[in-house]
Amino acid sequence: MKKIRLRNLKIKPIDIDSVDERLLLINLYMTQGLTLVVSLIVFAIQLKNPLPMLSVAEWKPALLWGLGFAAAVVGADLLISRWVPEEVGDDGGVNKKLFAGRAVWHIAVLSAVVAFCEEMLFRGAIQLAWGPYWTSILFAAIHVRYLRHWLMTGLVFSISYGLGFIYDWTGTLWCPIFAHFLIDFIMGMMIRLRGDT
Repeated sequence: MKKIRLRNLKIKPIDIDSVDERLLLINLYMTQGLTLVVSLIVFAIQLKNPLPMLSVAEWKPALLWGLGFAAAVVGADLLISRWVPEEVGDDGGVNKKLFAGRAVWHIAVLSAVVAFCEEMLFRGAIQLAWGPYWTSILFAAIHVRYLRHWLMTGLVFSISYGLGFIYDWTGTLWCPIFAHFLIDFIMGMMIRLRGDT
């Protein structure tokens, strides 16, 4: 049996142009499915039922908090993109590859899947144990494509912390799920409408 030496393994950055859209979408859907499974495992380990987190006492305040937070994030992003050089917000072209030629309905589906799965894990399962600060550190760390630029890392951390705050404030996961959906959908539509390729 051949022995595997870890020091001989090399991790190479992938050029996003060499990845076709189908593979990128399969990767996205699989990682989101894995994220949802991990959240359910964490809930089971904590002996917590996630369903009460998805209940809503009053829909209107939850939706308004989500809408207001999403508007603030999109506004901040527009200001940053106006005053900060483009390379600072560069994610390696992943978002352009995902959204530029995508149909509106598919952008909505992608945004909904990502919002639901990530919020179940981060705001639901992890924030329950770690609180919003450490959850936001982890959330920023998994968005590795932004880690090369401190401004984008700080923005992802701040968005995560804000999502954690509005979850704590409203008491329902639907609020951060709705806000996360709106942020991703609006940003995806902006990329699509610009026609970035």
